[in-house]
Amino acid sequence: MGRHETTPRHRHARRRRRHRARRRGRGTLRTIVWTTGLAVLLGAAGAAAVVHRLQSNVHSVDIDSTLGRDRPPAAENGAMNILVLGSDSRMGADSGGAGGARSDTAMVLHVYQGRKQAALVSVPRDTLVTRPACATPAGTRDPGGARKMFNESYSVGGPSCAVSTVERLSGLRMDHFVELDFNGFKKIIDSLGGVTLTTTEPIKDAASHLDLAPGTHTLNGEQSLGLVRTRKSVGDGSDLGRIQLQQAFVKALLTQVRGNGLLSSPTRLLGLADTATKSMTTDSSLANARALMSLAGTLKDLGSSRLTSLTLPVGPDAKDPNRVVPLPTEGEQVWRALRADRPVPSSATASSLGDKGSAGSVVAP
Repeated sequence: MGRHETTPRHRHARRRRRHRARRRGRGTLRTIVWTTGLAVLLGAAGAAAVVHRLQSNVHSVDIDSTLGRDRPPAAENGAMNILVLGSDSRMGADSGGAGGARSDTAMVLHVYQGRKQAALVSVPRDTLVTRPACATPAGTRDPGGARKMFNESYSVGGPSCAVSTVERLSGLRMDHFVELDFNGFKKIIDSLGGVTLTTTEPIKDAASHLDLAPGTHTLNGEQSLGLVRTRKSVGDGSDLGRIQLQQAFVKALLTQVRGNGLLSSPTRLLGLADTATKSMTTDSSLANARALMSLAGTLKDLGSSRLTSLTLPVGPDAKDPNRVVPLPTEGEQVWRALRADRPVPSSATASSLGDKGSAGSVVAP
């Protein structure tokens, strides 16, 4: 048969393949890069225009040029590390620094050799770390030092300083950097038609204006942002509890993405890709649609069953009850395992506060 010939059997096989492809859409970062890549493929006639449109949306930071050569070596076996941040501003993309903006969410995604398994390590924003010297937006140099709060790195020196701090903490080279701003997060949720989840306890947070009774809710973008930023009104009121809340929300989000037929609608797909790329800041090597397509292809085999999520092992700070510090032995177990491209041992998190919170008031449907 010619390569253009179509039979019912071939059409059925293609439908099965498309169904399997939709089910593989398993992660927030992966959803963004897949929607960007697929949008480019919507039609040959409009491909160039779509590429130009999406590329013009993405802001970028030249991390490699800023940080120079004094960095951990890249993995030699094809493993990859990506720093993913959620922030309330994209000023870092324009000025090299964040101008007082905050990074509320930080995750290190380690993709193992072969790109079929991954580990996602959340770093609590209140963790005290040793911050390296960083360039500031004003053109000066912050000296850094010991006992600096982790999320201040972004406020001091933007994405480059955040990357440098994570590399100093972990000994892992960050091959890529992706930042999603919170205004964009709200728009993405709204474009998906909201996210449905169930609260088993009331959640009322004055800071985020969130007021949810126990039961099932479909949250719009504003409510979803309030939920993932809620801290005092769930669990133990700490950032550790908020991380657990965010993990529960991500599960609900993945359920929503898989079930709403997004990838079967070119119009909705392009709209989401346009919204997502307008909300992103990346390292300069990812700042084009084709590079995002390549990353999507790299991550195509990752699924929730192949993703291990954990929080950096931490304990209470002896001097400040509102801060936590990395557990030296357990924290090094995590980073040593990832540097060696091996699974993180369960002993690394056994004594940590990070995965022992009680923010179980939200469950995915």
